[in-house]
Amino acid sequence: MTTIHHRYATVRGQRLFYREAGPSGAPTVVLLHGFPTSSFMFRNLIPLLADRYHVIAPDHLGFGLSDAPAVDEFGYTFDALADLTADLLVQLDVTRYALYVQDYGAPVGWRLALADPAAVTAIISQNGNAYEAGFAEAFWEPVRAYWQDRNPQTETALRQALTLEVTRWQYLHGVADESLVSPDTWYHDFALLSRPGNDLVQLRLFADYAGNLPLYPKLHAYLRDSRVPLLAVWGRNDEIFRPAGALAFADDAPGAEIYLLDGGHFLLESHLDAAAGCIRGFLERALS
Repeated sequence: MTTIHHRYATVRGQRLFYREAGPSGAPTVVLLHGFPTSSFMFRNLIPLLADRYHVIAPDHLGFGLSDAPAVDEFGYTFDALADLTADLLVQLDVTRYALYVQDYGAPVGWRLALADPAAVTAIISQNGNAYEAGFAEAFWEPVRAYWQDRNPQTETALRQALTLEVTRWQYLHGVADESLVSPDTWYHDFALLSRPGNDLVQLRLFADYAGNLPLYPKLHAYLRDSRVPLLAVWGRNDEIFRPAGALAFADDAPGAEIYLLDGGHFLLESHLDAAAGCIRGFLERALS
């Protein structure tokens, strides 16, 4: 069995939880989770990577088992989450690493890469968006309305994303055999979303997501200039980030490996073996 350590580190006065596995001297892979989950989403992937790689999977502040200070105690932005992650990696003496990004992990990871391009050895995007083409408009319509006008009506519409029903939907949509996805996933996430005050944390991040779009041209230039090896392995049935977002990487990352599997947003829950096979093959080629 793979030994996985469950640890905490204090970063800028905040307690961050992270999972760590694999040989300390091996190439490092940093796994960055999305909304509304945590490093819990990587619980089954980590053992499939840790035989050859040093794997670190943190919980963003406000998610999982990391601290979740109230919005009047911490300024929740993607810049702030990226800064915490960067400082955590410094504390862990990680200076070079491959990035795995999913959903919210993408804007955090993009900031890490742009701030220190030489640190990133490879990028794996699993339904982690970087292009306007990736946005599924039906899902993002209430989010965009909230960006344009934060009022009680747009907030009420957006709060639907914090319900058990929508949390469950994020796991099951696009999955042909729903019995493959454990209900533990959405109940786990919903319990943490339901902590007092966490709704306001999530609303702050929904509002701040608008600031990720102006970052895209800089990211595209980085991909072109750095020629960092890139893998996009996506659920083709994702109704949050469409497969067009995966295909678009080919425009800026020559040689990008792109796989569209017959799953949804949380691909690892239904297609773990297929996704892990793509990831392991890519890392072996990219890091050799």
